[in-house]
Amino acid sequence: MEDQNLTGKIVVITGAAAGIGRATALRFATSGAKIAGWDVSDKAAAAFDADVLAAGGQALFQVVDVTDPEAVDAALNRVVEEWGGIDVLVNNAGIVRDAQLVKKNGTGTVKIMLEESWDAVIDVNLKGVFLVTRAVVPHMIRRGGGVILNAASVVALNGNFGQTNYVASKAGVIGMTRTWARELGKYNIRVNAVAPGFIATDMLKAMPPDILDNMVSHTPVGRVGTPEDVANAYFWLASNQASFVHGAVLSVDGGIVIGT
Repeated sequence: MEDQNLTGKIVVITGAAAGIGRATALRFATSGAKIAGWDVSDKAAAAFDADVLAAGGQALFQVVDVTDPEAVDAALNRVVEEWGGIDVLVNNAGIVRDAQLVKKNGTGTVKIMLEESWDAVIDVNLKGVFLVTRAVVPHMIRRGGGVILNAASVVALNGNFGQTNYVASKAGVIGMTRTWARELGKYNIRVNAVAPGFIATDMLKAMPPDILDNMVSHTPVGRVGTPEDVANAYFWLASNQASFVHGAVLSVDGGIVIGT
């Protein structure tokens, strides 16, 4: 459909090497977009470029630490030099460092969430989104507009056991999304967030089978999501079909919010 045609659009995707980020890159590539894929590791660089090209897009893989403002600026400058601007930003990069705030076991030993675990998650999941978006927005303003899409999470809406740091970071992302929607709409920049539920990434697949089964049992559609489910949501939000969607948080969770 014409209003879903993103041919030639310049898209920056953080955390693009695997999982949801990679699926999102390939979804945009099928519409002929130019994809700048950022990741903290270069291990997937060759495969990323080849897969994006095969899907119909153009590729530029870059090693970027989203918590480093100088690295972010340098990467963006290269994208602008290569392709002339930035149309869509997908802030997908994220990590987990799960632990209970305070845990006491049967022997009386108390364990706590370490500050290092808090800082690492907040730096990548929250500060990283802030730094990348702050750097991208001036380019979008000069270009006459754009779309910013942020990775939130269903746990930001409901909380989750053992994820104080992760939940706080994703709740912060929702708050920034709604604030930026108020600030940036006048520049023709739409800002939205996607809140995935349990998605079959490598991280989820590493969980014990009984935990996975419990997740499915609390999901009304009866399955975990796929990276492609989330990628399709990002693609729609970036398209003109979502031209009046702004400041929203789109849950892609199989109904788990109403199933818990």
